[in-house]
Amino acid sequence: MRSAVIVEAVRTPVGRGKPGGSLSEIHPVDLLAVPIRALIERTGIDPELIEDVIAGCVSQGKEQAGNIARHGALAAGLPESVPGTTVTRACGSSQQAAQFAAQGVIAGAYDVVIAAGVESMSRVPMGAASAGADFIGSGVAERYPEGQVSQGVAAERLASKYQITREEMDRYAAESHERATDAIANGNFDAEIVPVVTPNGTVTVDETVRSGTTAAGLSGLKPSFENAVDAARFPEIQWSVTAGSSSPLTDGASAVLIMEEELAFKLGLKVRARFVSFAVSGVSPIDMLTGPVPATRKALKRAGLDVADIDSFEVNEAFSVVPLGWAAEMGVERERMNADGGAIALGHAIGNSGTRLLTTLLHRLERTGGRFGLQTMCEHGGMANALIIERVETA
Repeated sequence: MRSAVIVEAVRTPVGRGKPGGSLSEIHPVDLLAVPIRALIERTGIDPELIEDVIAGCVSQGKEQAGNIARHGALAAGLPESVPGTTVTRACGSSQQAAQFAAQGVIAGAYDVVIAAGVESMSRVPMGAASAGADFIGSGVAERYPEGQVSQGVAAERLASKYQITREEMDRYAAESHERATDAIANGNFDAEIVPVVTPNGTVTVDETVRSGTTAAGLSGLKPSFENAVDAARFPEIQWSVTAGSSSPLTDGASAVLIMEEELAFKLGLKVRARFVSFAVSGVSPIDMLTGPVPATRKALKRAGLDVADIDSFEVNEAFSVVPLGWAAEMGVERERMNADGGAIALGHAIGNSGTRLLTTLLHRLERTGGRFGLQTMCEHGGMANALIIERVETA
């Protein structure tokens, strides 16, 4: 029985996803090359052994067009024999890249593969690749005559469903910044972050974490998604989601070296964690942010585990209401979820977030001695991914 394991996982710091952000001067191909190159340098693996690079990227247009996985591999100095493919599953794109990579190893299609993710939202703004295009066609429009909703409106609907108040959202957001601030101060991210050299200096720290953020301070922000059309469509909405309780747009990249377990030991490489189970799920695109709940349940069932068995959870903080609603459904206490802060503080560079979460989850399990970790992400269109890893103890 083949097993897929993680040998190394790294990420760049995150920069603000707008002109002037700390990583905005770096071409997205070159940004992706940074963590890929670091995998080789840290492990000393012969790059000729790498059989593929699977990278998640959402806005596959402009500078991120043309199969950024292949170009990132070449920019990182990998041999020309190493191919690459770019995948998208909206916000879960690089988590899907990791799942495809690990599943390929288990199936015997690969022995050594890199899963990665990248998004430069400062250079390729969200939606730029599809601006002005009809990307749902007549069939989807006929199936959902009530019309599509934005993720912001979906967040408002989720808040209404779980009766999550504005105060709860703001408290959660402030806590995300507090936890990320503490993580930085305690050096929790030091081992996972690869510095990025830019024309303006070397970036080593996540730019979007705001020390001193309070719920009281966030309470003065206006709702970000209130509009007359959706107010008429969804009268139950209280309009309470703000920029403060939403993840900021960011730039970033991350990469994970995934291998067949016996080969890793044969090569003398440290096996860090083993993939246990995977799941994807779909829900109505009108309620797109509820997907992590069925995905989590499916991943747990396949692993033969319960929520009580999981030491650490990463639930992507697209909005405060996502982890709050998920925790209410799953019965998970706050202490085990997003312990080092989440995307509210650390940003959501959409194509990068899946392998960024995986990198942070792995390093936390090692730092705390936890055994099992689970990560899950909501995704545009009513989808979600979930996976479980098990830390491997080595002498």
